[in-house]
Amino acid sequence: MAELDGPRWGPANKGRVRQIVFLLHGVGADGNDLIDLAPQWGLAVPDALFVAPHAPFPYAGAPYGRQWFDLEDRTPARMEAGVRAVAPMLDALIAGECAAAGLPETHIMLMGFSQGAMTALFLGLRRATPPAAILAYSGLLLAPESLGAELRGRPPVLLVHGEADEVVPVAGSRAAERVLRDAGVPVESTYSPRLAHGIDDAGLSAGALLLQRAAAGLAGG
Repeated sequence: MAELDGPRWGPANKGRVRQIVFLLHGVGADGNDLIDLAPQWGLAVPDALFVAPHAPFPYAGAPYGRQWFDLEDRTPARMEAGVRAVAPMLDALIAGECAAAGLPETHIMLMGFSQGAMTALFLGLRRATPPAAILAYSGLLLAPESLGAELRGRPPVLLVHGEADEVVPVAGSRAAERVLRDAGVPVESTYSPRLAHGIDDAGLSAGALLLQRAAAGLAGG
């Protein structure tokens, strides 16, 4: 099993790590693509360490970049098989980072963009120890038909999507929102009318607020 690694940042206050935020990049990128979010979000969660792992597989569509699973065959069954295969690698990374920081695995948040959002949603909703929050940008919910049987917890979920996204259409997040609500998962959403496949200031602000609330809940608990 591949051992994941990638850039890290924080905590902003230079003190003890009290939460870990995992940032899962999109296909064709790597961990460096999202770690630049850490200084801004670190203002909201100054006790958090941000970890942006590189996906384990080379991107098949270009001579650079990484991918969490192959997208050459985008049928639901193949994508589900791919995300199921990568989930244990992320579980091992989470366990290792939490052990190194002396934290329980409840003290993590998962964020992902595009393919990383698909991976974060699949993993986070099915983990034996659920994360404190899931932030999914420009993604969709893989294997929704099995979620009812495999759901292990109901962490708060934020869905963020541009309505002008031509790479992963916004319908993916709208469908995910319906499935999550029906499953009793607390979900909020931010849809940006003119945003294509990317993250805007509204999405960043919504993410900062959820991270802040999740961290406060952990401290209160």
